Amino acid sequence: MNKTEINEKLFVNARTHHEWTNKAIEEDTLVKLYNLVKLAPTSANCSPARFLFIKSEEAKERLKPAISEGNINQTMLAPVTAIIAYDLKFYEHLDFLFPKSGARSWFIGSKDLIMETAFRNSSLQGAYLILAARALGLDCGPMSGFDKELVNKEFLNDNKWEVNFLCNLGYGNINSLKSKLPRLNFNDACKVL
Repeated sequence: MNKTEINEKLFVNARTHHEWTNKAIEEDTLVKLYNLVKLAPTSANCSPARFLFIKSEEAKERLKPAISEGNINQTMLAPVTAIIAYDLKFYEHLDFLFPKSGARSWFIGSKDLIMETAFRNSSLQGAYLILAARALGLDCGPMSGFDKELVNKEFLNDNKWEVNFLCNLGYGNINSLKSKLPRLNFNDACKVL
């Protein structure tokens, strides 16, 4: 695949999907997905993102009460819904992830720095998840339309992980796609100083 084809696959032709085919996502595909996502750059290699792949009907039913009404059908019909979360104790792994730096000590007792670092870097890793999924031939439906507290209570109730956002994964029904919405042009969104 040349650079133009890669750009088209990951960006130009990629769309947010709301309807899905019946094709399942196998667990080995989720392993391949994570093995790409884990390569995302994060500050001090902190890698705070944690991923729960909601696949079974039982887990989907547990998730359903937290989903906003307009997102229920697309979530219940998606082969997998990824909960992109962040670990508020991510710094406990820094001796392994960023050895010889003493980076673990930067975070101990600094709640604001922990939260800012975890949220920012898990967002970056979540963006990588979308690109990695597209690279593997999956379609994505990232969303914010859910009740954070319900998701945390139902799936992340250990007080270490918190949800950042959700992303439905599968093989999208291209016949249901609507026209791509406009985007801001360079001069409206960028400044070169």
